[in-house]
Parts: sequence; C-alpha cells; structure tokens
Amino acid sequence: MTKSELSEAGRRLIERLYAGNPAALSRAITEVENETAHAASLLAAVQKSTGKAITIGITGPPGAGKSTLVNALIGEYRAQDKTVAVIAVDPSSPLSGGAILGDRIRMAEHSHDTGVFVRSFASRGHLGGLSRTAGRVIDLMDAAGWDIILIETVGAGQSEVEVADIAAVKIVVSAPGLGDDIQAIKAGILEIADILVVNKCDQPLADQTKRSLKAMLKLKRQGSQDIPVLGTVATTSEGLPELVGEITIADEKQRLGTGLVDRKPRLRRNLAEALGQLAKQRLRQNTSPEIDALVAALESGETDYMAAAETLLDGGYLGAVADTAARARITGS
Repeated sequence: MTKSELSEAGRRLIERLYAGNPAALSRAITEVENETAHAASLLAAVQKSTGKAITIGITGPPGAGKSTLVNALIGEYRAQDKTVAVIAVDPSSPLSGGAILGDRIRMAEHSHDTGVFVRSFASRGHLGGLSRTAGRVIDLMDAAGWDIILIETVGAGQSEVEVADIAAVKIVVSAPGLGDDIQAIKAGILEIADILVVNKCDQPLADQTKRSLKAMLKLKRQGSQDIPVLGTVATTSEGLPELVGEITIADEKQRLGTGLVDRKPRLRRNLAEALGQLAKQRLRQNTSPEIDALVAALESGETDYMAAAETLLDGGYLGAVADTAARARITGS
C-alpha cells in the first residue's frame, strides 16, 4: 500500500498552510473539493497535524436559525481570541447543480476579520446534510491551526446524521413549536446530539419545546438524560456563554490522553466515501463478461443486490485483477 508523493509545489502549499496563510488554505480546499491529481497527497501530508481543533457540528430542521446561531458563536469565540473556521453547506439545485451559498451573506459582519475563515459548499446532491468532501476539508482546516471549526449542515430534516462522524461535538437546533410533541420523540438527528438547543427562545412555546425535548431524552438510550437542553436567542447572543461552556465540556470528553480528538470516526467516514467512489468508478468501467453475468443474475432474480455487492467486494473483483474464486462465484462455473 503506497500513497502518492507530494510535489514540490505541494510542499510549498503545505508550508504556507501551516503558516496560517488563508490563501493557501483556500487553494488546498479547492484542490480537495475538485479532487485534483494533487488532492490525495495533500490530505496524506496533513494527517499528522490534525486533531487539535474543536470541531462543532450544527444541524437541525430548516427555520431553526442555524446560520444565525453559527454567526453568534463566531462572535463568542472571537471575543475569547480564538480563530474560527466555518464550513457552511447549502443544498444544490437538482436542475442546475448550483447553490445560493447564502450562509456567507449571513456571516458578512465577520468578512474582514482575519481570525474568521468561512467556506461555503454546495451539497451537490449528497445526502446526509453535508458535502461529500466536508470531512476532508475539516482535516485541512485542523492542520492549518484554526482553533474552532463550525460545520453547518444543509438543514434537510431528520436524516442529517453524517455530521456525527466528522464533528466531535454535535449540536441539534430546534425552534419553538416546530412540529408537534411527537416530532421530538422520532428517531433521527435528535439522537446524535451532545447538546440540544432551542433557538428563538424569546418566542411563545419555547418552554414547551424544551420540556418536550427533555421528556424525549428520558425515553432514549442510557445517558441521554445528561444531554443539556439549552435556550438561546442567537440574534441577541442570549444563552451563548452557556452554550460555549457546554461545548467545552463536551469537547473535553472526546479528548484522548494526548489531548487530541479521536479522529477515527472522521477517518472511517472519509475512507467509506473513498471506497464507495472508487467502487462505482471501477464498476462503471468494467465491461467484462463476468459483470454482465452478475447483472443477468440480478435481472432473473437469481441473486439480489446485497449478495451481488458482497460477491464483488469479498472477491476483490473490482480490483485491477480478479482472482479465480471471484470469477467462479460470479459466473457460476
């Protein structure tokens, strides 16, 4: 197993990134997002320098005020003289593939602050509330020395759970009266939370929503009762100091004996993404009779998709060379 070598230009880019150069970070992110020929070597080079940043995932339904809360958190952390990098993911149009990337507009007040770095991403149809490269971009920001990394998901609903794999601290934001009481009991994003936040708590029904969330926690997994339920008004920063305090507590629980965050969940997620991407690419390029035979077995109902996928993966048939056993399983010979 080998990794691609870092070019001289790549080494200079990494040096500038380590020095805190925002332009170098932007260039490295662009390389990774566009999956250029240099992206893999850049990511491999920075891995030993990651694990220091506090990574905070912020998710929840549309209308809960996630972007406003992120903007308020930036202000709180900057008041503590901490540098803040933001990954804001917006949904892509299913027709044009474009995105409005409006989160950057909401955070415009920090646009001239050299201690704040905001990068907007289009989801590009990727499910789970994130862009496909979000986990890799976090590695670059972490290696570049940013103290706080805020990840704001699309806001698509209860399936936005991928953030649990890439953020050490997960915050689920709700709004007063957003859905009925049963909505709070449903499985989904509420179950990944380290902290539950009811934003816009100056509105009616805020206390009722907080009670519903606390009642839900009593019915969930052991230890859920310890998850804090906080109220905030992001537009006035009410409740923000308490939220930052709970984030610090949650982050410290994730630290290893070395003081670094356990990055294994994020690495596993990145590996799964790379594996899925490579498998799709090789399967589409593979025009062998064996693959045709497997497709024919699917068409006739002799096998199912999961069994066929296991055959491909277990036999290594999507590799450069297929072994005899894998060929035999596929063709039935």
